[in-house]
Amino acid sequence: MNQIPANTGWLWVKQGFQYFIKQPMEFSTLFLGYLIFMLILSIIPHFGQILAFVLLPLFTLSFMQACREIDQGKRAHPRLLFYSFRPPQVGQLIQLGLLYLITAIAVLAASALIDGGVFWKIISGQLELNEQNIEGANITGAMLFSMVLYVPALMAFWFAGPLITWQQMSLFKAIFYSFFATLRSTRAFLIYGLAWFALAGILPTMISVIIALLTGSPNMMVLVMVPFSMILTIILYCSFYPTYKSIFGEPDAIEPSTVL
Repeated sequence: MNQIPANTGWLWVKQGFQYFIKQPMEFSTLFLGYLIFMLILSIIPHFGQILAFVLLPLFTLSFMQACREIDQGKRAHPRLLFYSFRPPQVGQLIQLGLLYLITAIAVLAASALIDGGVFWKIISGQLELNEQNIEGANITGAMLFSMVLYVPALMAFWFAGPLITWQQMSLFKAIFYSFFATLRSTRAFLIYGLAWFALAGILPTMISVIIALLTGSPNMMVLVMVPFSMILTIILYCSFYPTYKSIFGEPDAIEPSTVL
């Protein structure tokens, strides 16, 4: 594992933009395929939403592999969407997704220690989000508490998928290495997180306000912000691969990934 300086976090964001710019249509097609697949899963009551969450590590790897193939001078083919859906790694990646789901549920449920379970009930659909239900409840504190608990879990899962796939690590070994790799690069990930908070959080809000002031049209706001948000999401996914490559190096050559 390579130890890296703090400003590498901003370089990861820039590299995400660079990958997207090299093949914008290919990445957009890949992302559209992902959205369609998620839409199909959403048709399945209850189980569909759970399955979508469990499969998230597999689809994240699709975008990382697309970036990897661009480095090799190849085209990011739409079939990469199902790159991870093959043995031997698919079983462990699904187990990783299940662990991710269980951890997320546990973190959200733990927020009940702060607000008596109001935030958990709203998230799980047991309560509606309205002034009456949240009156007197420390929702903000519960959310912050969940975020703090979620950080170590995110560190443990961040590199686990690619380590399982590209370095053939076992599930828990990959989680172990992922946690300590991110821990060693805390400053870089802090810059990375702050940069994406500004780009994906503050910037869209500012653009929305400007559009509202200039046009006063909600339709125009939607027309601009929907594709803008989609592009930012794709670039975010593209920036995952540079984080891996900086710390673990380029993955070893394996069989052609575009052949399913």
